[in-house]
Amino acid sequence: MSADNINKLVIIASSTGGPKALHKVIPGLSKRLDAPVIIVQHMPKGFTSTLAERLNHVSDILVTEAVHNEVLEKGHVYLTKGGTHLLLMNNQDGKIVIREDCSEPVNGLRPCADVTYSSILQLRIPHIVNVVLTGMGCDGCEGIATLNEQQKTYTIAQHKDTCVVYGMPKAIVDHDMADVILPLEKIGAEITRKVGVF
Repeated sequence: MSADNINKLVIIASSTGGPKALHKVIPGLSKRLDAPVIIVQHMPKGFTSTLAERLNHVSDILVTEAVHNEVLEKGHVYLTKGGTHLLLMNNQDGKIVIREDCSEPVNGLRPCADVTYSSILQLRIPHIVNVVLTGMGCDGCEGIATLNEQQKTYTIAQHKDTCVVYGMPKAIVDHDMADVILPLEKIGAEITRKVGVF
């Protein structure tokens, strides 16, 4: 699918319990999802390639580990490589590309969703869906808050009853940034509802 006219983006942030949660969410996405999906799962180097392969095996939508300089495409899920931050930037042709960043951990995290969010502020993508899944801490909260100061986004928080650790979604809820709070099994359908299919 052409990367031209990317005007929608889905960003999923997850940590403790995230791999199992992603196995509930990603298989629910259509291979014709009208947006690229970025997953920032807190994992060390060497583990995300296997997770991407497993998710791809059980999903219709294409799932791969993110590659430096890769051009974003609709209907494609990109799992941030463990041990690196993921940045999104425009290349010389104006297309949105992935950049790996090996700078220092932020709040002890690399990858860190807040770092990814900080990189997309200048992209001005009009429709962004944020998904915050199970995990300790508050990664993603600051990034979503800053983005919402620039434009309105849509944020899905995982319901506490389906979280392994109700930390990251709780931060979103406590800061009144959740547009909807859903159990894990309903999140994939809600993502599809918001961005549609091509």
